Amino acid sequence: MSTKIASARISEKSSKLLQDLNNSLPFDKVLYREDIEGSRAHASMLCEQNIISVEDYNKIDAGLLEILEEVESGEFKLDGNDEDIHMAIEGRLTEKVGDAGKRLHTARSRNDQVALDFRLYVQNNTKTIASLLLENIRTLVNVAEEHAETMLPGMTHLQHAQPINFGYHMLAYASMFKRDYERFLSSYERNNYSPIGCAALAGTPHNISRQLTSDKLGFTAPTLNCLDTVSDRDFALEILFNISTMMMHMSRLSEELILWSAAEFKWVTLSDRHATGSSIMPQKKNPDIPELLRGKTGRVNGNLVALLTVMKGLPLAYNKDMQEDKEGVFDSVRTATLSLQVLEEMIADMTVNKDAMEDSCMVGHLSATDLADYLVKEAGLPFRDAYHITGDAVNLAEKKGLDISELALDDLQSIDERIGEGVVALLDNRASMNARMSEGGTATVRTLEQVESLRGWLSKQK
Repeated sequence: MSTKIASARISEKSSKLLQDLNNSLPFDKVLYREDIEGSRAHASMLCEQNIISVEDYNKIDAGLLEILEEVESGEFKLDGNDEDIHMAIEGRLTEKVGDAGKRLHTARSRNDQVALDFRLYVQNNTKTIASLLLENIRTLVNVAEEHAETMLPGMTHLQHAQPINFGYHMLAYASMFKRDYERFLSSYERNNYSPIGCAALAGTPHNISRQLTSDKLGFTAPTLNCLDTVSDRDFALEILFNISTMMMHMSRLSEELILWSAAEFKWVTLSDRHATGSSIMPQKKNPDIPELLRGKTGRVNGNLVALLTVMKGLPLAYNKDMQEDKEGVFDSVRTATLSLQVLEEMIADMTVNKDAMEDSCMVGHLSATDLADYLVKEAGLPFRDAYHITGDAVNLAEKKGLDISELALDDLQSIDERIGEGVVALLDNRASMNARMSEGGTATVRTLEQVESLRGWLSKQK
């Protein structure tokens, strides 16, 4: 049985089962830095507003700094009977500084206190993840520049479609991560508003300054409506959604790395640092890292759906269901930060097997569309007619056991006499790739333009 610090109305000791169900300290102790930072700002504001004395403020602030040192040194272990991190730190503060510690909670509630701590955590980690995304984009851009002429089959439906370069392919993922970065940045700006001072749900009669506390904590401004503020977890849902979308992109890249490293492709070789062996087959080299990244995407998706489900039916304002808001966020943040670090390292270390990629371009008649485009531009045929003539050329190449780029002019003219000599050069795969000169296309010159565009954008990010 246990008696809690915040239990004035409750006359009986808490059931051990209630304590076990209610206790969030085992996981919300992650928020100790944010809790101490928020409490220091709140105490400073109380002092400046003459709600507590300078003497009490000095004791509170010094005590909170000592507690921070105790936690980080291991002297104060956050594994006691306190029901959450907020009560643990407040209780320790009161032990250290006496009645001054009891004044800290003036003009605030655990409702706005936890909203503040959690929001600070989300905001801090939003910046961390965004920074790691930038590192991944830089690495992808470096690989892209190096391989702006390395051809491989571009695919649709996982079937060979048209020749592209590997740099262009890497820039597709850089573009995805750029959108992810911008989502995190947008979320940070949208959610950078201070909850503290809202108290339980309706504000406080004390002469506080929410703007002052907001400024001390680096927020843009206080939130607008306190009833909304203490029950709002949109900021937590946003970081979960942003992580899920980012991990979905990472999973798509991981899937391709898994395929490309297989014997059927041999397009890339992952470094030994980023692969594992088999317990029974000594010849195996398994792409465990991209497989794990692909698998962890399901984990973070589950965390998003879990919190959406918790929040979907809650009346205003705070409800204890919202204690379930943190573990999934903590887990997704840990997963995202580690995943981004290992992905960047793996991409930087992998070997691109140029010859294998380019050999694969001779399978699947990648330049077939160029024949159709030639007939449209040079012979004035409707595209659909040109399309069917090209299909006949593909069928002839199949019968001869050749790629369409290997057909002789006589072969092509046997299908349609309007095909002229210049088409042979156009059907070369590299010529086909470099013919895609439209903005955003795969021609090497366009790929390098995209590299420079992304480098320019990267240089402007903080």
